[in-house]
Amino acid sequence: MDVERIRRDFPLLGRSDQGRPIVYLDSAATSQKPASVIAAEATFYERQNANVHRGVYELSVEATDAYEAARERVARFLRARSPKEVVFLRGTTEALNVLATSLGRSRLRRGDTVVTTVMEHHSNIVPWHFLRQYLGIDLQFVDVDDEGRLRLDELDRRLAARPKVVTITHVSNVLGTVNPVREIADRAHAAGALVVVDAAQSAPHLRLDVRALGADFLAFSGHKTLGPMGIGVLWGREELLEELPPSLGGGEMIREVHQDRVSFADVPQKFEAGTPNVGGAVALAVALDYLDAIGWEELGRYERKLQSTALRLAEERLGRRVKIFGPPNAADREAVLSFRLEGVHPHDVASLLDARGICIRAGHHCAQPLMERLGVAALSRASPYLYNTEAELEQLFDALAEITRLFERPAAASPPRSG
Repeated sequence: MDVERIRRDFPLLGRSDQGRPIVYLDSAATSQKPASVIAAEATFYERQNANVHRGVYELSVEATDAYEAARERVARFLRARSPKEVVFLRGTTEALNVLATSLGRSRLRRGDTVVTTVMEHHSNIVPWHFLRQYLGIDLQFVDVDDEGRLRLDELDRRLAARPKVVTITHVSNVLGTVNPVREIADRAHAAGALVVVDAAQSAPHLRLDVRALGADFLAFSGHKTLGPMGIGVLWGREELLEELPPSLGGGEMIREVHQDRVSFADVPQKFEAGTPNVGGAVALAVALDYLDAIGWEELGRYERKLQSTALRLAEERLGRRVKIFGPPNAADREAVLSFRLEGVHPHDVASLLDARGICIRAGHHCAQPLMERLGVAALSRASPYLYNTEAELEQLFDALAEITRLFERPAAASPPRSG
């Protein structure tokens, strides 16, 4: 993989920060965008901008064709059976909220169980808490072991209660753990549960196949996958989407509206209330083309190399002064590295790195149940991606070593000798 050529495709990486070339290591929060993606969105607004589906004039037809072509592109990316299974929303958060609300209005009742895990992002916890508060469902959590892997024995105990939904992250945004989704899905289906997958952190890194995963629903965000902000996807099996009621109402999602009744459009439009983010969808399709052109196997090999380099540098530069959370082997994790630096608060780490032009994230990473499980209030997190280099990782760990020296307590002076 020619990383230097790839870097030239990303305009922002040419920027300087704090008087130094920027080192962007926060792609788990949002990825940078290649010029082709930026141009695709700009071109839509320059040459095709019109509202979709309702207009019969040529410009509106062109916009509709571009929007539906993007839907077909996403369906191919996910190996979906049909573009009808692809719903465009603002991102993973909105997708999971829309899904939880629809399930709460149709399939879930007071006392029903939903099973999730302690490693979930808040986007896959809070919508189910809404149903716990307002509907009275029972929300149960599966723990992780000390290396950050799901406790599948505990999952089996939860499944014995015959939950209605099992909702899990594919890849942890804190630990980098890659969960065995197919194995979990098979066990959950055997217990009669629907399976929901949060793929926000896997879609940028792994070749997805919703049928091979055994999922019933899956969500991901464009902005983490080289695409624009404000566009994301809810995928669901067509027969399930047909069955579920919509959770957002307004234009685009209706068939007829009268004073005494309302009927809804077919899927996927039934779930896409209001004017959609057409430019974002068009640009997301270009982002997926870019990743395909890189090659998923090539990307995986390169990211494992970055993970191995990061783990090696952590040991060489910092030793026991750093604790890295998640599976210890690069082959068992995806591209996030969450760590605690001895004697330094994560926010101080991030601020001091920022002074060196290095961008990382610090805090609870929208994963407070996991922070509680790990016994920490916050962590620092570096998340490299396809445009990062081993040299940038060396800059990171050299800077972390310097920061630990700044915070070292001076050795206590020996008391004066008497007499």
